Amino acid sequence: MELVLNAGPVVKLVLLILVYFSVVSWAIIIHKQMVVHRAIRDSERFLEFFWSKKRFDAIGQGLDDYRYSPLTVLFREVYRELAQSRQQAGGLETDNLVADLGEQERVARVLRRSSTSEGHRLEKYLSFLATTGSAAPFIGLFGTVWGIMNAFHGIGTSGSASLAVVAPGISEALVATAIGLIAAIPAVIGYNHFINKINVLTGEMDNFSQEMLNIVQRMSRSN
Repeated sequence: MELVLNAGPVVKLVLLILVYFSVVSWAIIIHKQMVVHRAIRDSERFLEFFWSKKRFDAIGQGLDDYRYSPLTVLFREVYRELAQSRQQAGGLETDNLVADLGEQERVARVLRRSSTSEGHRLEKYLSFLATTGSAAPFIGLFGTVWGIMNAFHGIGTSGSASLAVVAPGISEALVATAIGLIAAIPAVIGYNHFINKINVLTGEMDNFSQEMLNIVQRMSRSN
């Protein structure tokens, strides 16, 4: 704390920026941990529920128990699209839904749109972690370089190059690099961790989308 208080105004500004990056990064890490954990948990539970049921209407009534899963969103959008299509075609019951070729194409578009939307939702704020991981060390390095420049300027002004004169200014300057690394390291680890988890969820969405299309095609053939 003494080093920070004795630092120059530019170094203090750099430290404030780095503290802001660090605090926001930790807030994002905590938030994304909850979001991704709940998405993975509910996705596993929803898949078990989905394959245990034989009727779309029965699945649709239990979606609220898995509301954090992106797969739930995909199923809800498909179910809504098929229900609207059936109503326009003559008001058939939703538990007897069948799909023609046009409906299959609309279902495919709905799945693509929903998957993209859910992917963006899961990746929200991760760009800030990536920015922190890449920029914070350089911001800290800038503060260090500026502090060392001031330290050498002070040496030139005083005409003394003793360790007692040089060491305080350099140690104050190096604090900026240390804070930059403290901000960057958790951000990089968090970003890589969440990207891997989201890739798993994206793969599950792709697999589920294909299964939904297969089911819709079987409905069409059985009709």
